[in-house]
Amino acid sequence: MKLFFTLCFVCCAHSLFAQNPPTYPSSEIFHRLQKLEVFGTVLYIAAHPDDENTRLLSYLENERKLRTAYLSVTRGDGGQNLIGDEQGVELGLIRTQELLAARRVDGAEQYFTRAYDFGYSKSPEETLEKWGHDKILADVVWVIRKLQPDVIIARFPTTGEGGHGHHTASAILAGEAFDAAADSTKFPDQFSYGVKPWQAKRLLWNSFNWTGSNSNRPGQFKTDVGMYNPLLGKSYGEMAAQSRSQHKSQGMGSTLQRGEIFEYFLPIKGDNPTIDIMEGIDLAASRIMDKPYNDSLKKIIREYNPQQPYLSLHGLVSLKENLYKIQGNNNLVQYKISEIDKLIDAVSGLFLEATVTNQLNVVGDSLRFTVTYNNRNGLPVESALVSIFGKTIRFENLSKNTNNVQQSSAFGLKETLVSQPYWIEYPLQGEAFQVKNQQLIGLPEAENNNLKALFQIQVNGELLTFDRKIMYKHTDPVKGELYQPAQFVYPFFINASPSLVLLRNDESIPKKIAITIQPNISLKEKITLSAFVNNQPENFEDTVLDFTKGASKTFHFTLYPKKISNNSTATLGMKLSAPSLYEDQMYSLRKIAYDHIPDIFYHYYDQVKIVKLDVKTSGKTIGYIAGAGDKVPQALEQLGYTVTLLQQNDITPEHLRKFDAIVTGIRAYNVNAWMQNVYEVLMNYVKTGGVLLVQYNTNNNIGKVTTKIFPYNFEISRTRVTDENAKVNFLQPKHALLNYPNKISEADFDNWIQERSTYEAEKTGENFQHIFSMSDAGEKQSNGSLIVADYGKGRLIYCGLSFFRQLPAGVPGAFRLMANLLARPVK
Repeated sequence: MKLFFTLCFVCCAHSLFAQNPPTYPSSEIFHRLQKLEVFGTVLYIAAHPDDENTRLLSYLENERKLRTAYLSVTRGDGGQNLIGDEQGVELGLIRTQELLAARRVDGAEQYFTRAYDFGYSKSPEETLEKWGHDKILADVVWVIRKLQPDVIIARFPTTGEGGHGHHTASAILAGEAFDAAADSTKFPDQFSYGVKPWQAKRLLWNSFNWTGSNSNRPGQFKTDVGMYNPLLGKSYGEMAAQSRSQHKSQGMGSTLQRGEIFEYFLPIKGDNPTIDIMEGIDLAASRIMDKPYNDSLKKIIREYNPQQPYLSLHGLVSLKENLYKIQGNNNLVQYKISEIDKLIDAVSGLFLEATVTNQLNVVGDSLRFTVTYNNRNGLPVESALVSIFGKTIRFENLSKNTNNVQQSSAFGLKETLVSQPYWIEYPLQGEAFQVKNQQLIGLPEAENNNLKALFQIQVNGELLTFDRKIMYKHTDPVKGELYQPAQFVYPFFINASPSLVLLRNDESIPKKIAITIQPNISLKEKITLSAFVNNQPENFEDTVLDFTKGASKTFHFTLYPKKISNNSTATLGMKLSAPSLYEDQMYSLRKIAYDHIPDIFYHYYDQVKIVKLDVKTSGKTIGYIAGAGDKVPQALEQLGYTVTLLQQNDITPEHLRKFDAIVTGIRAYNVNAWMQNVYEVLMNYVKTGGVLLVQYNTNNNIGKVTTKIFPYNFEISRTRVTDENAKVNFLQPKHALLNYPNKISEADFDNWIQERSTYEAEKTGENFQHIFSMSDAGEKQSNGSLIVADYGKGRLIYCGLSFFRQLPAGVPGAFRLMANLLARPVK
């Protein structure tokens, strides 16, 4: 079965989650009507979620009333996560929704390329090589040709002041795409999908003003973007802060700004404005439309009644019909039609809703749904019906402000496609997502047409049609009525635990891997449950079973260490087969839930990574103080340690005596203000012979370390080594950390992922010893990735090495080195 990927380029640039049910106050309707008069488009380009200038987007979209879009080259997969332990693709899913939440505040649209955020990069050359320069350039060109912007604005310069290889690369791509989009010889395969060459008028750099001042560059001009919008009840500085505060995983909560806010611009390509972004560009409807359109729109605006918005309904319907006659291949006209559709919906006052009983609905199974119609304004409705799941339902009671609720069932939806974010349907190809449908490229997410209801309402002889996303609705006793996207899922989920198995080379005792089957349907027949170790199948259950919907069953697969070669890695996969199932069941479902974004679900093929290595440990018990979220404790358990998570009340002299070492999770000193209250207890623990291992913390505007970490002085820098293959120099080859209980060598730094270290120590006191030095190509060697100091009978360690990435990924050398760091000092 294929995962769904249907689309609508114009309508999908905002989150689908925000469209059901739509509500518009009269003042916002009037604001949207005014925007129909302005025919202009601006595209803003940067590298990551949270790179966008929300002040400028808010101003352009709402004050200048331009169609405004942000193209984020990546989805932010390689960033940090201040709200949970999601990393990689999962973090990209979160940050995608945070960007869409931001756009719901400022009104702009959101687009992406296929580039994967592989983590911090120090050069645009490395970035473009890893992404695949031509592939991502084609994506930027595609978005430009689709949107047809008058002006393109780059957030960063091409000269490197942005401080990140991705930032500089985004500016380079913006400049190249400005030219390539207009060149019919560049990416001509795109023309078969309805686009044509497009030449924007100009490319500007939104030059930096992050310190409250700005250098006076030749040709630069400025614009005040801080004015107040009475229709929306806020200034653009306030709106921008609310928008930026949606980036919660990045700690971007912002103070609302009021008063003048100047943004600065420098022409890069095209013509050179001197006082205004849109200088010399005709923004009137007459650039595209004939005079009757303009006259009709002005009449609608002039006669708009905020007490009775529905009086504008007929005029808007007529306006839309006139646009249909001339839309052709003009993207801006098509966009105006979609905006008029939203206004028709808004002024009608109709409440139209389609919901399902369950958030998770099984492909091929039956489901219950509810459709609701309420003519809140008392429009002269002649008929009302809805098409949903292949059924047509007619509403009988059309009177004013009366709820017409109908429930029904749909059966055997075997043609429905499983829900899945389209860009992760296929594995990564290098550092870019594989998207095999050209029309999906650029979209923040794709629509599933199987999860839409089409309402048809006849009003005064005019047929109005409204799409509604089918949602799951429930009432939370604390939060009240909530909507979440409905999902289509597989009949069975299959997953294994643990996700990582560590085997020592000399280990002979078989390991049990728990394989859990979660049925989403009831089934009684013969099933075959198979496991694959390195693609070699082995059936370990082949019998008749009775599955009851929702009642999971767990089986145990025996893994024999002797079947795995020493110093090697392997993977274990699983599948379930049954005669009545249309295909083998191999997928599990992951749910990511946070209050500020809709629930995120994605299907994945669950696998167990098996690592067999030569590793010794000293000590048995670890106390772990969690920070911002990581999966290090589970990895330590695979090393054979007993790991106990510690809260503030657990950190007492008596309790700490139980542990051979204490480890603090990433950014523990940033997120736990109470760490200052346990400083003396931790230091006394070390004095008596314990090990305190502190993983990296930050000391910047996002997170300050406000408490003392060690009795000896050191500072936390922003130094990082982003090349996961960077050479590691051993500065103290005879130090115990490199020799006990494992002899560490350069080979232990093979196959690391994403980076070597981050937020290294600097300005260290004389008590510290530096264990390693390393650097990215062309940079000065840094020696703060691992520092250690004796304290009493114990040991203090600050570690910028990225164990939080390496251990969950099963990197063998990282486990061997971690075992050494946790070993108590020995004579």
